[in-house]
Amino acid sequence: MTQYRTHNCGQLRMSDVGSEVTLCGFYENIRKVSKNLGFLILRDFYGTTQIVIETEEMMAVIDSVNKESTLQITGSVRERSNKNMEIPTGEVELCPTKIEILGKCRYNALPFEINLSKDADENTRLKYRYLDLRNPSVKDKIILRSKVVADLRAGMSEQGFIEITTPILTASSPEGARDYLVPSRNHPGKFYALPQAPQQFKQILMASGFDKYFQIAPCFRDEDARADRSPGEFYQLDMEMAFAGQEDVFSVIEKLLPPVFAKYGVYHTASQAPFKRIPYLEAMDTYGSDKPDLRIDLVLTDATELLSGCGFGPFEGNTVKAIVCSDFTGTRKQIDAMMAEVEVITAQKGYWFRLDENGEIVGGIAKFLQEKKQEVIDTLSLKPGDFVGLTAGKLLTAQKTAGVLRKLLGNAVPSHKNEETYEFCWIVDFPMYEIGEESGELEFCHNPFSMPQGGMKALETEDPLSILAYQYDLVVNGVELSSGAVRNHDPEIMIKAFELVGLGEDDVKAKFPAMYNAFCYGAPPHAGIAPGVDRMVMLICGEESIREIIPFPMNKNAMDVMMNAPAVVDPKQLADVHIAIVEPKKEDE
Repeated sequence: MTQYRTHNCGQLRMSDVGSEVTLCGFYENIRKVSKNLGFLILRDFYGTTQIVIETEEMMAVIDSVNKESTLQITGSVRERSNKNMEIPTGEVELCPTKIEILGKCRYNALPFEINLSKDADENTRLKYRYLDLRNPSVKDKIILRSKVVADLRAGMSEQGFIEITTPILTASSPEGARDYLVPSRNHPGKFYALPQAPQQFKQILMASGFDKYFQIAPCFRDEDARADRSPGEFYQLDMEMAFAGQEDVFSVIEKLLPPVFAKYGVYHTASQAPFKRIPYLEAMDTYGSDKPDLRIDLVLTDATELLSGCGFGPFEGNTVKAIVCSDFTGTRKQIDAMMAEVEVITAQKGYWFRLDENGEIVGGIAKFLQEKKQEVIDTLSLKPGDFVGLTAGKLLTAQKTAGVLRKLLGNAVPSHKNEETYEFCWIVDFPMYEIGEESGELEFCHNPFSMPQGGMKALETEDPLSILAYQYDLVVNGVELSSGAVRNHDPEIMIKAFELVGLGEDDVKAKFPAMYNAFCYGAPPHAGIAPGVDRMVMLICGEESIREIIPFPMNKNAMDVMMNAPAVVDPKQLADVHIAIVEPKKEDE
């Protein structure tokens, strides 16, 4: 009971029949039978209740307000004659003795029907997000998010982690994306930055003597939106462990996540510990991706030697990857559409042929394979009816193109995909260095602060391109949930790692002064990871767009159309922080 109501709109049952109650909620709809009889639906956070309007006086009150107004209704509970067993309150109804208007909706027409808001244009939904969130199917995603976060917090605490919040206003740091900058009023010409991640702070916590840290951390990156990435602000389950290595982090995550996914997910089974460990190079060669969807059982086969001399131009001098798929009965039109999609995604062509029921190679590039027919059949272990998808190019290009084709085939053939589960895996042993596509120089492949496998000896004696890092990605159903690493906590090894890419100790001190200096006072070996909460909840809900599980998301252009942000500010505000706006020059100036 509260000041305004005795029960909520999802609470009344047959045991309440005869009781005098007060409900509050939104006026969702009314079905009028006559001027003194109608059936009103009252909705609140918890559910809906049917209100029977049986007098002209009560009907006049309802007629005086628009739908979505908030009402307080007092009356007696009685049994419904036409029960609705699809809702919890469907056996009872409320016969009102008093209706009070608490908040009027001043608009006759809504921008969309509340229960159909998901069908509306996205910008309209975001502009009127407060109405969109009244839709129970939208609201329920936000409630589920709260439950998931609560379970994550509880699970981390049970494993001995303590929650520590790190600063939001910090220094700009080269994390790989653009910073959001905040001008300083007291320090003219200087700026704070919103953290892209709490990376340096959590590592400094380890150097400070804390053993197991976590937080549900807000992160800010000025980057473009994608279906699985929200621009501007996102949240991650940030964690770090002292005196710990890769397997220690794996153990924590493997204990934490499967129960949460199985409990709340649209699929009620999830991988159990230990998750499959797949070295990066193996993942690329077997699945054509470092984010493999293991629900799909198709794998890549190297066909370079087999098909290099077949006379088909694109194969000559290139790596050739094959995917053998049984049960694929697509028409020529469907195959052409699939190959066109491969080209759209990768800018590379895909090729194909079949082994028909008579054991003949047909379709696609079949004419180039007739002289090698039996060798092709034997090498690829083909059976009548098998479809073979092919890609070609430099090794990485052929692999990635085949990875896209593998995913499309897996989605097209139900027998090759176990849809109803969450399949986790770890991608491990990432290369420490790579040759940059644009620079042509040696660069860090991923996180420059990862510990190289082999430590200082590897950096001093091995080919940099052969050095692997203690770096790992957590992948579920083909989606990367997180990257993590065993950190390079030794300043001497850190300096040597940076020297290989042309940066010295002064560069490290200048870019990361606090962390570097903290390590110089003796830091423990430590490791961590930070699974994305938004992406996690998106997968648990089975949603395609991450904006569906964020209470107040920005649109694809990083605009908050509800709050009208970003927006022009008062000149005095700019003067306070020593900022002048310089308009971009027009082309004809």
